Amino acid sequence: MALTTYKPNTPSNRYKQWPGFEEITKSTPEPNLTVALRKSGGRNNTGRITCRHIGGGHKRRYRLIDFKRSRRDDVATVVGIEYDPNRSARIALIQFADGQKSYILAPVKLEVGAKVVAGEKAAPEVGNALPLSRIPLGTQIHNIEITPNKGGQIARSAGQAAILSNREGDFALVRLPSGEIRKILAVCYATIGQVGNVEHMNVVSGKAGRTRWQGVRPTVRGMCMNPIDHPNGGGEGRSKSGGGRQHLLSPWGHAKGQKTRKKRKYSNRLIVQGRKGK
Repeated sequence: MALTTYKPNTPSNRYKQWPGFEEITKSTPEPNLTVALRKSGGRNNTGRITCRHIGGGHKRRYRLIDFKRSRRDDVATVVGIEYDPNRSARIALIQFADGQKSYILAPVKLEVGAKVVAGEKAAPEVGNALPLSRIPLGTQIHNIEITPNKGGQIARSAGQAAILSNREGDFALVRLPSGEIRKILAVCYATIGQVGNVEHMNVVSGKAGRTRWQGVRPTVRGMCMNPIDHPNGGGEGRSKSGGGRQHLLSPWGHAKGQKTRKKRKYSNRLIVQGRKGK
């Protein structure tokens, strides 16, 4: 995918880089594969704001993605590549021989007319889903299951890909996009290839309006507030230390960089190497 740039005839166009849609072949979603998506405005069931900076945005319908690749050994044909407003990746509409359709994540080089299949006997080709035990070492994979038959949970956003590096007994060693090396049961399924829309990380909105279209409300820095509104507020002039020499905090007391992962989490034993190389 190539990004679209604009002539700097307005301030918003000067640095704007918006996604191109050359790979999109189908503009309207399948009605039977979408459900209504209700907005919360960042509020919980009592009406209190529990997640700030959420509100507004364009109406959306959620596309039902088949992360499980539940139909095994049935060949499907790619009917179209679509835009999904709910995720950074593109999605592919596939159709089976009996007419049933479903959505999958669209990897790089998956084109309309291609054949995809999920199963132990499938070839390790782009778009096919196989158990980790059947995938050649060194292959790029995405949509990786953590728990068998639960559906893919790892490496699903635009441009992401993990590497199957080794196998040890019942486990496969997978290098995740973060750099972490993790043990995953070899019976878990993964899809061959890298998730498409690779240039998504280089998109520049160019103006605040596009961010509002996406449902994101403005964010104000804590150091610009008063002491009553934020721990970093106040101070004579602009003080990056919040008026004193205390550590920077969030309104709920978490220091920047504080570890929030549980120290004795069950899955710690499955991490061979952390994402920071430790």
